Amino acid sequence: MIETLILPFSFPVMREAVLIALIVALPAALLSCFLVLKGWALIGDGISHAVLPGIVLAHLAGLPLLLGAFAAGMVCALASGWLDANSRIKPDTALGVVMAGMFALGLVLILAFPGRLHLSHILFGNILGVTPDDLAQALPIAGAVLVVLLVKWRDFALLAFDPVQARAAGLRVDWLHYGMLAMIAAMVVAMLSSVGIILAVGLLIAPGAIAFLLTRRLPVMLALAAGVAGLASLGGVWASFWLDSAPAPTIIVILTGAFVLAFLWRQIGTARA
Repeated sequence: MIETLILPFSFPVMREAVLIALIVALPAALLSCFLVLKGWALIGDGISHAVLPGIVLAHLAGLPLLLGAFAAGMVCALASGWLDANSRIKPDTALGVVMAGMFALGLVLILAFPGRLHLSHILFGNILGVTPDDLAQALPIAGAVLVVLLVKWRDFALLAFDPVQARAAGLRVDWLHYGMLAMIAAMVVAMLSSVGIILAVGLLIAPGAIAFLLTRRLPVMLALAAGVAGLASLGGVWASFWLDSAPAPTIIVILTGAFVLAFLWRQIGTARA
């Protein structure tokens, strides 16, 4: 029994897959709590898709793909914010227009300039093909986001619950606002090589949504989200070995199943009350 459990991790490629999954999953899980509380789930989705043209342009210019992805993510966030502040359309509409336009532009650029840039790896990741360079790029980004969230979680919590009170308390609301947008873009960049653009949104939403269903205390919510993301990452890589499936989608499937279970548990508890 024990040999069966540890057999997948006897292979270096599987151990490296678990490592990169945990590196990106833990800070993404903490960030997801604030996105859920603030109602920014769509922003995480939008930014994760909008980075595509930045990746392609960086590839064509011979620049690091991470630089192009981060720049495109920030352009999406700032452009949708400007449209929201200077037009009659609602925030979700502004983000949808910008995200769809940038994602479509990225697809057009890939088809117009075919080369060694593989669309499937960008969209779905290549967690079993992660290189030491990928780890070296993801680790400082994920580490920086993790440190910021652990140090400033109370400030981000007040911003999520009551922005007016946050401003009255002397917090730099604008810095926190754009700082959170920057962290979303940074985490999408960190997850490019592992889970890819499309599946990154799962790690940016699901852990926080699951924890939100299970508790109303923010410290507990953060701990639960990190725990769920960590277990899903470990379990997804392990299960993918036996199912002969891709680890990244398997991780997201496990998170989705955990969300369904948390939702049912919450419904049953409400009915009994």
